[in-house]
Amino acid sequence: MLDYTHQDWKTRAEALTLRGQAFIDGKFVDAVSGNTFDSINPATGAVLTAVAECDTADVDLAVAAGRRAFDDGRWSRMAPGDRKAVLLKLADLIRANLEEMALLDSLDMGKLVTDAATVDAPGSAHFFQWYAEAIDKIYDEVAPTGPGDLALVARVPLGVVGAVTPWNFPLDMATWKAAAALAAGNSVVLKPAEQSPLSALRLAELAVEAGLPDGVLNVVPGFGATAGRALGLHMDVDSLAFTGSTGIGKMFMQYSGQSNLKQIWPETGGKSPNLVFADCEDLDTAADMAAVGIFFNQGEVCSANSRLYVERSIKDAFVAKLIARAQAMQPGDPLDPAAKMGAIVDEKQTQGIMRFIEAGKTSANLVAGGERITVGGKGCFVQPTIFDDVSHDNPLARDEIFGPVLSVIPFDSEEEAVTMANDSIYGLAASVWTDNLSRACRVADRLHVGTVSVNTVDALSAQTPFGGMKQSGFGRDLSLHSLEKYTALKTTWIKYKA
Repeated sequence: MLDYTHQDWKTRAEALTLRGQAFIDGKFVDAVSGNTFDSINPATGAVLTAVAECDTADVDLAVAAGRRAFDDGRWSRMAPGDRKAVLLKLADLIRANLEEMALLDSLDMGKLVTDAATVDAPGSAHFFQWYAEAIDKIYDEVAPTGPGDLALVARVPLGVVGAVTPWNFPLDMATWKAAAALAAGNSVVLKPAEQSPLSALRLAELAVEAGLPDGVLNVVPGFGATAGRALGLHMDVDSLAFTGSTGIGKMFMQYSGQSNLKQIWPETGGKSPNLVFADCEDLDTAADMAAVGIFFNQGEVCSANSRLYVERSIKDAFVAKLIARAQAMQPGDPLDPAAKMGAIVDEKQTQGIMRFIEAGKTSANLVAGGERITVGGKGCFVQPTIFDDVSHDNPLARDEIFGPVLSVIPFDSEEEAVTMANDSIYGLAASVWTDNLSRACRVADRLHVGTVSVNTVDALSAQTPFGGMKQSGFGRDLSLHSLEKYTALKTTWIKYKA
């Protein structure tokens, strides 16, 4: 696969069978209304397929199917070892269909197919495998009591879990939610972003092929204001995990209060700072990773390192390195292995990014990029863009742009760098570059974020929790900790004759 040419990927893309119906109770079905919407390839503007436009009636059917499956125990009371075997089989099926899963995400939202094939799809398989292997290794508790009392504390599945996922990592974000929720024994109703529903629909089909009982994983494509809202307000959804914008996360919190007080687990926006100190000895690696931290996936990453704070004494030299890297990371056809960046997800997002860039041209120093371009005369493409000497109160440094736009801000002291880094409504992630161990630990301690990456960017693994603080939300994906949001603690107290 790594040796595939541009033509190889195009040929495989043309041979795909695209599934656009909803997936409810183990089968593909049309929306109750019969309505559909178009899934559009942002690199070409071509319609990929018509997708079922689910609404309240479809969400009701999906939740009912999930509830039946949960209540009759076909999955929730299946032996842990048997649930493990099913999810391990699903991980294997993702690997067996790696090309297809990668192509679905690339065509649907514009990411580089090589990234999808080497990062996203293998990651999805890995996370399903990791949670599968955890299922039969999580123990319940016996509380300390006196003679004649036995207090058992168990983690039990909640029931029906709603999952609303974003378009930037369609397969991975569906997996981050579904793998943990399913491992805990829940049923899941997944609403993928309307811009990128195709891989989630295929994932559900593969799950049934792996042996997941009908009704346990349902996928309802549709729009946030209709299908997403219906899921958030549903009286029979026990928990809802959301990744997306802070504004929509707040809406889901409101939906909970307006309905059944379901648990809401938001992982929302970010404006992650990257702090480069003059005592960082390997500035070339720091520059390489700073470029990756903002330009990977076209900057459409919630934890993208979009604020770059550089110690003034090295700032100009460091920016020169970044400019060279930006010039070498120009967008191209997402199916071309030679392309360094793909397409922006859709026209609306592209125009939003360009509004920030155009405003920035009048308020900061544009040193790289700054233009919308086409590839083959088509598509939603934005050059990797760098603004230097950005004021800390500039919208470029305050707002989540969610595109390949980097703001460079100089600092003169550690205290100033930390203060500016923390001066944000967001607190998802941060990076620190220094060869001073005390400084690394000291600065990491003071940064109000969920993950601090030292001498790297955006570090994550199945073993470590991912999530933020402040208005980046309080949900946590990955690690064993994520199982806590899909389970409840249940005490069974037994009196016996001592």
